Amino acid sequence: MAGRYATALFELARENEALEHVESDIDAFQAMLDNSADLRRLVQSPVFSAEEQQRALSAVLDKAGIGGLTANFFGLIVQNRRLFSVQSMTSAFRALLADHRGEVTANVVSAEPLSDAQIDALKSALRETVGREVLMDTKVDETLLGGLIVKVGSRMIDNSLRTKLNNLKIAMKEVG
Repeated sequence: MAGRYATALFELARENEALEHVESDIDAFQAMLDNSADLRRLVQSPVFSAEEQQRALSAVLDKAGIGGLTANFFGLIVQNRRLFSVQSMTSAFRALLADHRGEVTANVVSAEPLSDAQIDALKSALRETVGREVLMDTKVDETLLGGLIVKVGSRMIDNSLRTKLNNLKIAMKEVG
């Protein structure tokens, strides 16, 4: 379902030469969603009626300066009672946009925040491997203890200390 909505938005934005504008609107909405528990509750809760969601979301979008195609898209998903899937839809839109631009996203999880130099080196290595421009989505997970987990498309490289220790633990059980 999310893919169909994202594809429709992408195609309309491309036809109207508004891909960058829709992308910036979606980024602004995502930032508001990340920073507001009330907005997340509005989006995720089935308790609110479509009319309540429409009124509240319209006010939020107006205040944020989000209009046109993006506002119409949000209105449609509210009307169709699909607002709970907005994050999946926007993620799918971003994936379509990245593919259109010839980019690929690498999800990187590290035990501690990566420096700019480390990010640049990792981007360069991944660009050589995949042959496309690489966008980085970094997260920190202290339970890794050290190392990285890198996922690009369907390929994943888990070079975390946690995984190495777990593999060692399994190997020791087999020996003993």
